[in-house]
Parts: sequence; structure tokens; C-alpha cells
Amino acid sequence: MSVIPLPRVGRTVALAVAVDRFLDRFHDDPATRSTYAETLARLRTVAGDRLPTAELTPEIYEAVMAYWDQRAANIWNKHLSALTSFSGYARRQEWLATDPARRLERRKVTQARDKAIPRSRLERLFTDDRCGLRERVLWRMLYETCARAEEILGLDVPDLDMEFRRALVVEKGGDRAYVHWATPTARLLPRLLQGRATGLLFLVDRRAPTAGRRAAAPGDVDPTTRRGRLS
Repeated sequence: MSVIPLPRVGRTVALAVAVDRFLDRFHDDPATRSTYAETLARLRTVAGDRLPTAELTPEIYEAVMAYWDQRAANIWNKHLSALTSFSGYARRQEWLATDPARRLERRKVTQARDKAIPRSRLERLFTDDRCGLRERVLWRMLYETCARAEEILGLDVPDLDMEFRRALVVEKGGDRAYVHWATPTARLLPRLLQGRATGLLFLVDRRAPTAGRRAAAPGDVDPTTRRGRLS
């Protein structure tokens, strides 16, 4: 029977070995393991895999946390918790004499009164090619025009004024008014239109039913493709 020796415990334990042994404790909890692994991967990048665990310093931990310095307080706190948990484990194994996270403090999480999505998250969504072009154009237009979804989805191609970056929508109550968009929408719209000068702006993927309860109103069916209006 072959015996695989465990890594030596003490000042000579390399950071990569210590991290792996720490993460192995969560093999039955993949969610926690994944969260900790993200933080500790950053620690290994900053400090180097061969650094003895005992040589971790507050300066190294501060450099690690600087990566999330501009993120929300809850994100900062999550990664700090991962570092302090690892430090506690390493100290119990006597690989560390002090806590390298001792200078770092948790940040206060403020409860926002609105439900606004952060701009950075929206930009990632708007530029994610895994999302369809139709959806990205719709999201952009809603964001830039501040119009209601029903107003934008109700647009026909002739309602668009591409030169002045505006569209004539039907507001709640029946009034008509212009909404304006910015450069990102102006760049995407021609790709969505593909040269179309008539018909509905946002189309569903399939032809609209012509009979039965699901039959669309005549104004919600594109005359060329016979596809319905996105709703």
C-alpha cells in the first residue's frame, strides 16, 4: 500500500498548498468553495504560490482587497470575510503567527431606497453578445429614452427619426410625443432594421396566428414578414 505524505506543517508551507487544503474542507459545499476560491485566487496572484504562508503581511492583504476597492460594500465584505476565514484556518494550523487582515475593516452596507441597477452592470448587459440584438436594442432604448416599455414596443419603423435620434410614441392617455436616444442606440438600430423602412420595429420570432383567441390585431402584425409585435 502506497502512502501519500501530507504537506509539512510550519513556516515552510507554501501559500498554494495552504489554500488548497483550506478549500478542500468545503468539498461538500460547492457554493462556499467557489466564493472562497475567487478571493484566494487573487491572493495567490498577488503573493505568489511559493510564498510561505507565514510571510503573509497586511500589505499583501491590502493589495488583494484593492482589486475590489471600487465595488459595492457587500462585495468588499464578502471577499474580506474569505480572507479572514483563511487566515483563521492558517493560524489554527500554526502556519501564521498574526492575522494579516487586522488592518482591514468591513464596510457599512447602506440600504438604498430605490431599486436602480448599477450603471456598470447595465453596461455589461447592454454589450453582452450572448443576448440577442433585439433585446439589447430594446433595453438600450428604454434606458436612454426613459420611455415606458409599452411606448417603445408600440413603435413602427416609420415612427423613427434616425437623423435626429428620436421617435414619436403614443403616451399613456393617447397623446403623442417624441422620445430621444443616445449614440449607443443610434449605432444598434440600423443593425436591427436591416434596411427596413416599414413595418413593426420589434418583431417576435414566429409568424402571428391568424385565427383563434391568440390572433393579433391587424396593427400588431408586420405586413411583410407576418410576424407579430413583441409585447
